[in-house]
Amino acid sequence: MRLRTALCSTTSALASLALLSACSSGTGTTAASGGAPLVGVDYPRSDTDFWNSYIKYTPQYAKELGLDLKTTNSQNDVAKLTANAQTFISQGVKGLAMAPQDTAAIAPTLAQLEAKKIPVVTVDTRPDTGKVFMVVRADNRAYGEKACQFLGTKLSGQGKVVMLEGGLDSINGRDRTEAFNDCMKKNYPGVKVFGEATNWDGAVAAQKLQTDLTANPDIKGVYMESSFALSGTLQVLKQKGLLVDPKDPKHVFVVSNDGIPEELKSIGEGKIDATVSQPADLYAKYALYYLKAAIDGKAFKPGRTDHDSTIIQVREGLLEDQLSAPLVTVDGGTYGGEASVKSDDKSLWGNNLG
Repeated sequence: MRLRTALCSTTSALASLALLSACSSGTGTTAASGGAPLVGVDYPRSDTDFWNSYIKYTPQYAKELGLDLKTTNSQNDVAKLTANAQTFISQGVKGLAMAPQDTAAIAPTLAQLEAKKIPVVTVDTRPDTGKVFMVVRADNRAYGEKACQFLGTKLSGQGKVVMLEGGLDSINGRDRTEAFNDCMKKNYPGVKVFGEATNWDGAVAAQKLQTDLTANPDIKGVYMESSFALSGTLQVLKQKGLLVDPKDPKHVFVVSNDGIPEELKSIGEGKIDATVSQPADLYAKYALYYLKAAIDGKAFKPGRTDHDSTIIQVREGLLEDQLSAPLVTVDGGTYGGEASVKSDDKSLWGNNLG
């Protein structure tokens, strides 16, 4: 990766791991054997297409970056994540990447890792408190705003929509929910939103959507905060006779978040209408990139990067690299000022899985 602007240090050796405004702050550390640095990655779950894609990409990028890799799976359980962190400490990892789904309860584990001088990168989620070396995620408020603009445009600012919320114990669930609601109130006050808590559970989402459609058969839009709800939503719409062509007056417009292959296929087939492509490949790539940077003694500042993203300072001592996550539609049009890319665009990771 090439530097776009001057580093805080002029040492040429930094160029291989440089972003905008990066600085050198120490010397590299490697595994005790003198070989590749050993890092740990905890996978948050393996029951969704999105996270299985992330799991697939991680070893690939570890190899490219010259890192030895240990992995665990916390299965959406913060107690298991805490135990897995202890395992990584005992194995002597030099850095740890994780995606804590409960962003409040992870604080004690982060404090312990900080005390042991083990840098942490969080992926997809941001801890409510505590320090990590870097947060790697997309702007999740933008997810809610893009979904709002798409549905608001399609409904011409009038009608009813269901929002199948993620877990509100997660910063992602809160960001997407709050942004969608705020955008609707500001831009489309004629749209009534039925917010349904699902805790990222597809069965719960399907049951609540079924209930809402029974009570309100004039619902014309659904916002799924993740692809966890995709199969259940399509099944409910089919049962109700609403899984019809987008040009049919009975069509219910559906927006998802993730950009998995099944979503892209469903957009092309007219079963759903849009998604926001959350970059599973780049989450894996830059989680490991920043771990290697931390081990090598680099530091970063807010600003544009050389990979089409922006590092922001969330709070004192906490930086977040907000990766690009485009709105995806069948026509690549612009909706409420939000540009989109076509669902068959080869730049989308969901179109490039083997």
